[in-house]
Amino acid sequence: MFHSELEIRVRHEELCRAADRQRLARAAVAGRDTGARSGGGEPERPVRARDRWARIRRAIA
Repeated sequence: MFHSELEIRVRHEELCRAADRQRLARAAVAGRDTGARSGGGEPERPVRARDRWARIRRAIA
């Protein structure tokens, strides 16, 4: 079916990526069911400029 080692490696990487996507999807569904990281119980507060800039700096780093 496969003619070279390169084709075998490419197919293996494709299968690994597909498995990773399925694993992430299952974890997301499980997290949504438990309410993890939803922030539903936390009171809302205004975002201060200092917090906003700190978040931007962390994203850039």
